Amino acid sequence: MAKIEVKDLLDAGVHFGHLTRKWDPNMAPYVYMERNGIHIINLYKTAAKIEEAAQAMSKIAASGRKILFVATKKQAKDIVAEKAANVNMPYITERWPGGMLTNFVTIRKAVKKMAAIDRMKKDGTFNTLSKKERLQVDRLRAKLEKNLGSISEMTRLPGALFVVDIKREHIAIKEAQKLNIPIFAMVDTNSDPRQVDYVIPANDDASKSIDKILSAVTDAVAGGLAERKAEKEGGDKPPVKEEVKAEKAETASQEEE
Repeated sequence: MAKIEVKDLLDAGVHFGHLTRKWDPNMAPYVYMERNGIHIINLYKTAAKIEEAAQAMSKIAASGRKILFVATKKQAKDIVAEKAANVNMPYITERWPGGMLTNFVTIRKAVKKMAAIDRMKKDGTFNTLSKKERLQVDRLRAKLEKNLGSISEMTRLPGALFVVDIKREHIAIKEAQKLNIPIFAMVDTNSDPRQVDYVIPANDDASKSIDKILSAVTDAVAGGLAERKAEKEGGDKPPVKEEVKAEKAETASQEEE
């Protein structure tokens, strides 16, 4: 993965936090200063956290597990859908379906229903239905596609979640916490970073900022997938990296310094 340059983060407006009166004090370690009533994020820490998250996400992808990307806010939806699809990862950009993780069996049934409708259309069964029934089936298929189409190939619980705006996606965060699924997230100055395993302090409201962070992490995922492919094809085994926990401890000690 290409090294993250602080200047690029600055150009993308990653450093702009929220109004100081809306901040969460737990974000204090990531705040550089206050300017005109707005908190400015320390981009050197952001760059370090991106690299830490990218390494961990690369490992997850290399292990063959899926990373579920979650972003339902307007300025993030299209970016997340495009970036996640590019690396063949599932994503939720419409409303979060309650129980998506904690009641995964039911969600899988809905996805199978969608596949069953597709089979009906292929084998001609669909054409034997009345006009009214066909209309009802088409409406159901469209609704399922809108809410669950992007996770249709996710046959088991994801290895991790990547979230844009943890305040907005609090239900997804709670479900992942219940199941001990690692959470990666862009965390703005108005949110509590303690809810997340891998914090990327960043402006989660501007599309340029979201695009910059998503590009970095999905590049790392692509690298992990390439490693996996090389291993499967019997190529040289990639060098063993340090354990994720060791990397986190090292980064934490650097921050304390």
